Amino acid sequence: MCAPAPEMTADQVLQAFHRDAPNLFLGAGIVSVGLVAAAFSAIRRKLDPVLIYFALFAVLYGLRMWMVSNLMGLTMQGSSLYPRLSAALDFTVAIPAFLFFKAAGLLRRQATILSYALGIVLGSLALATAAFGLQRIFVQIANISIIAALIIVASRSIGRRSDNEDLLVIRPGLLIFVAFVLWENIRSALGLRLPDVEPIGFVVLLGTLGYVAARQTLQRDLQLSEIQKELEVARRMQLSILPTGFPNSANFHVAARYVPMTSVAGDFYDFIVADDRQAGLLIADVSGHGVPAALIASMVKVAATSQRANAADPARLLAGMNAVLFGNTQNQFVTAAYVHLDSTSRTLQYSAAGHPPMLLLRHGKVIEIAENGLILAAFDSATYTNAAHPLEPGDRLLLYTDGLIEAANPIGDFFGQDALSALLRQTADLPPSAASDQIISSVQRWSASQDDDLTVLICDYVRVN
Repeated sequence: MCAPAPEMTADQVLQAFHRDAPNLFLGAGIVSVGLVAAAFSAIRRKLDPVLIYFALFAVLYGLRMWMVSNLMGLTMQGSSLYPRLSAALDFTVAIPAFLFFKAAGLLRRQATILSYALGIVLGSLALATAAFGLQRIFVQIANISIIAALIIVASRSIGRRSDNEDLLVIRPGLLIFVAFVLWENIRSALGLRLPDVEPIGFVVLLGTLGYVAARQTLQRDLQLSEIQKELEVARRMQLSILPTGFPNSANFHVAARYVPMTSVAGDFYDFIVADDRQAGLLIADVSGHGVPAALIASMVKVAATSQRANAADPARLLAGMNAVLFGNTQNQFVTAAYVHLDSTSRTLQYSAAGHPPMLLLRHGKVIEIAENGLILAAFDSATYTNAAHPLEPGDRLLLYTDGLIEAANPIGDFFGQDALSALLRQTADLPPSAASDQIISSVQRWSASQDDDLTVLICDYVRVN
């Protein structure tokens, strides 16, 4: 309840504003800093106690500067609730402050226990003040508790050695702030009528924290720049292990498209053999994404190269690759599919290791060819079998990774096998390179975002003799 407030004159308001203007603007600035810290923590989507406690500390501190101002007191004259809330807030400000010091690593174990005890004392005083009003004994208890706690924190901080550059910068600002807070609490306890200089110490502390934040941001930017350079080198290296193109062949026209989700990825393809008589086409997909998957993909390249002697037998080639990779992929697995085409015998042999089925387009009809064994690198004794099919002039083969069929639109529907088969039929009259481009672009238009690597390999069989 509010009692009728005395009439305020314009001169009283103006005089109060002039007296309070520095603290009002400073309080608004401190609240803004706290809100920025809270927003940064929310943007990072990570619970960071340092930012959260600092944001709470700054916001409460800035609000307190407003609530103790003469202007606010004049405005809220006659209110019985306002003085209680103002005093309760005054007790509460120190709680997130000590929690911030703890989260920032500025307190040792004993001081941490002290901060929790102080929080209980100040919290109890705040609740008692809100319920029963401000009592002088409450102020004395708070002043004595804060003075004792700050003396302990300051002595621990001065005596603590550290090689942490951030701590070395923050420590002087913290000690200055502690000194100003000690002065303010001693002044309040002794009833001295001297200026309140505590906000100056808080601004000094903010300055040291801002310097550390700016330096860390610059360091992160430099680190990010170095990482980006290294990723670009890794991307070029990974592209170098992929074949630049299928050699000119009278009987086989081949095109491949590779679109990684990130700079480097785990999809891989290779031409094990490539001439007028035969074509050996391999496609593989390493679990996971990014650099780890790319490293395993380079191992897949080595494993495939070591099996060129088995190029005409897909089952033996995959078994050999599995023997090379098993135990060397850090619990990551690989799916793969390999097809060998022979123009002399007009046959194809196909085998796969946990990979989506190959699609064969013949006379306008799409046929799924599947002959799956266990994924590579997971089981030492994995065995594989071949599926043999006749080759006919005009046949088009499509090998791909699961990023295509598992691409999801904004409502979560997958692109799917049926849509891919329909797209293969629709692009039948296009050369392999144009058909590959259209398939990739269609999947990209379908998906809300690229959540996996996309790789397509198309081979046309054209019999010329």
